[in-house]
Amino acid sequence: MQLSAEDSAKLEMLLSGGIQPVGTVRRALVLLQWGGGKSSPQVAASVGVVVNTVCQIRKRYEQGGLARALYDQARPGAKPLLKPKERQQIIAMVCGPAPAGQGRWRVRLIATEAVKRELVPGVGRETIRVLLRSHDLKPWREKNVVCAGVGSRVCGEDGGCSGPL
Repeated sequence: MQLSAEDSAKLEMLLSGGIQPVGTVRRALVLLQWGGGKSSPQVAASVGVVVNTVCQIRKRYEQGGLARALYDQARPGAKPLLKPKERQQIIAMVCGPAPAGQGRWRVRLIATEAVKRELVPGVGRETIRVLLRSHDLKPWREKNVVCAGVGSRVCGEDGGCSGPL
């Protein structure tokens, strides 16, 4: 299989156009040189990649066309560590009073209390920090945590909350 004239023109436009990711430019150069009749070892030496890379790019072109050869497929992101219900329960816990003997909530305390209260099977302090940051809560800075909801409530040190429900 050879590189079509249309694909060759697209590659030339891609290389002469604006800024492109390095990987895309390398793949385009590999395809152009391969389409020009060079062997895989020659292409690999001139572009600065290994022969196996040239073979993989050529195979991707043969199987899926130019777009498949030039661009990587989208990669799935990491699964969320906490389910929505678990997130809500942790936020509700933080809006309540700190455990006995504690002046205020701290990130490590929240993580251990969430596991102790069986809200989650296990959670790290960084996950808790990101969760609190996304809700703009900073219980380690304040003795009172303001809980946003239907009506604002201020939860104090004594465990009592004031304000409309």
